[in-house]
Amino acid sequence: MTDTIFALATPPGRGAIAIIRLSGPRTDEALAALGAPGPKPRMASLRTLALEGRQIDQALVLRFPAPNSYTGEDCAELHLHGGRAVVEAASGALIALGLRPADPGEFTRRAFENGRMDLAQAEAVADLIDAETTAQAAQALGQLDGALSETYAGFRRALLKALALVEAEIDFPDEEVPDNLARTAGPVLDGLIADLKAALADAGRGERVREGYRIVLIGETNAGKSSLFNALVAREAAIVTPIAGTTRDVLDADLIIGGYAVTLSDTAGLRDSDDVVEAEGVRRARARAEQAELRLWVRAPGDGEGAAAPFVRPGDLLVLTKADIDRSAPSADHESIVVSTATGEGLAALHDWIAARLARDLSGADFPAVTRERHRRRLEEALAAVETGRRALDIAPEMAGDDLRRAAEALARVTGAIGVEDILGEVFSTFCIGK
Repeated sequence: MTDTIFALATPPGRGAIAIIRLSGPRTDEALAALGAPGPKPRMASLRTLALEGRQIDQALVLRFPAPNSYTGEDCAELHLHGGRAVVEAASGALIALGLRPADPGEFTRRAFENGRMDLAQAEAVADLIDAETTAQAAQALGQLDGALSETYAGFRRALLKALALVEAEIDFPDEEVPDNLARTAGPVLDGLIADLKAALADAGRGERVREGYRIVLIGETNAGKSSLFNALVAREAAIVTPIAGTTRDVLDADLIIGGYAVTLSDTAGLRDSDDVVEAEGVRRARARAEQAELRLWVRAPGDGEGAAAPFVRPGDLLVLTKADIDRSAPSADHESIVVSTATGEGLAALHDWIAARLARDLSGADFPAVTRERHRRRLEEALAAVETGRRALDIAPEMAGDDLRRAAEALARVTGAIGVEDILGEVFSTFCIGK
């Protein structure tokens, strides 16, 4: 028998309300033992909770009978007063009744195992809890509502159609099916390959919304990178001195711009140095610049292109600093903004430029097909298998079928299983086989 579990669903510590959730076959039994038998489903009931004559609390009790609950099992919630002693007393009573504390994520795992959500939706629950920006919350809600699952369902339908065509010719050769039926799967697979490639090309968008968009400040020593870093994060995070090479390591700060999570990095000034520590800092700065989605090329008046130029890519921004000292002419080769951290000139424009860039890179008409690295790996596996199957289709359809089944298994790891019954169902609904 499945254990009946419980867990505190609100943050621990002192608060107005503390909610303990229960799930499992002994939920109703536990409520009755606590003095709250048979509350009406999904209606809050005020009950005095007690066990063996010891009063625990006066609480609101909600009951959610299976299968119409979060986990698909009998569930309940105890809305207690939020004192630590009350929570400990209630938890101790539940343990005494034979319930056990839930493992991390166990409620959502049971919801998945009982068919209340697929794997992608289960991941969205965790993402929604961890969301710190409006974009992260919106993406998690879309995934929880099934937007990502529907994307994979479209891949699944195309794959099932192709598998049905291949399996029909292989498994039912004597039935009334058209000649060379498997070959007609080619255009279907071509369309699926194009869709999978498009999804992988867009893969970074969902991951960057969830994990944070990486912006790196690069430039020569004393270009004003650390001052600009402090201005953007609105605190004295980096040490600023007139001494060249003060910054010797990568300094990161997490912030929110335009509703998107951003990781901003200050780096060592790019120059050749005999100092071992500074040289290591420069190496790290170059590596971080290579990995970033956006580089802000920071240049002070009088600076040439210097060592940072090779790292600048199309779409990066040239930030000309120290405008209060010397207003250098903007570069004709790069989009640029002139700023002064001393007077604040240009900082609002820079902030707005970054926000617009984030919106351009991270928003899209379609829901991203990838929000985690796990999804990317499965899509890559599926694409490789479909491409192999497409090449085999004209040579040996039975081999193509094996490849397409491998693609189905890869997609199944994202949202659910594609079994043989699904394939046969597609076959029988499409062709008059077996009469």
